[in-house]
Amino acid sequence: MRPRWHTAPMHDVILLPGLACDQGLYRHQLDALAPHHRATVTDVHFRHDTLPAMAAALLTEHTPRPLVLVGSSMGGMIALEAALQQPHRVCAVALLGSSARADTDELVRLRTEACALFEAGRMDEVLLANTAFAFHPEADDRATLIAEYLAMMRRAGPAALVRQNRAVMARADLRPRLPALRSPLLVAHGDADLLAPVACAHEVAAAVPHARLEIVERCGHLLTMERPREINRLLLDWLHALPAV
Repeated sequence: MRPRWHTAPMHDVILLPGLACDQGLYRHQLDALAPHHRATVTDVHFRHDTLPAMAAALLTEHTPRPLVLVGSSMGGMIALEAALQQPHRVCAVALLGSSARADTDELVRLRTEACALFEAGRMDEVLLANTAFAFHPEADDRATLIAEYLAMMRRAGPAALVRQNRAVMARADLRPRLPALRSPLLVAHGDADLLAPVACAHEVAAAVPHARLEIVERCGHLLTMERPREINRLLLDWLHALPAV
């Protein structure tokens, strides 16, 4: 029997990568979504300096048809911004390891220190330390995941890492605005996420009407890379349940 998503309505799905990530973050999802939906990966986070500007550009650059936004980490923050800016353009949002919170003072301090190291030519030093937070310590083929993550960060380069960290540091706390979201929302989060605590997922799901919460066990921050088959099934099932637009 064919999976039920073979008969699902086709949607325009925009995949928003995390900080300094590119389409490599979604390579497994692109393959899975392509037969059923119009899926593309945006690079607005490389071309604008603030999350609101990134969200506005995303809405301007894509088809006038309603969009489904799928955002990982920083990409989820941009997706929320877009959904709040033009709710009539965004028919559904999926947040993968993301947060509606603003950075704490401690996170701002850590990001500021990291930016100084990037600018001093010590990018690899910071990236190697960050790999401990990207994936679960017992993830399958963790060495390969780390190599793919480092390659992606090096493709971005230090200037993009600095610019995007500054954009994330400057973001607003969107939690007070979450109840205004009326479109379907999927919140998926690794239970061992060390960059965005799992409490971030619970508070978003609790604040948004009709939100669906999925906690992925024994998983870290970058769900699309660490648990691609599980995330693919989750996204396809969720997309299948969305109304046609």
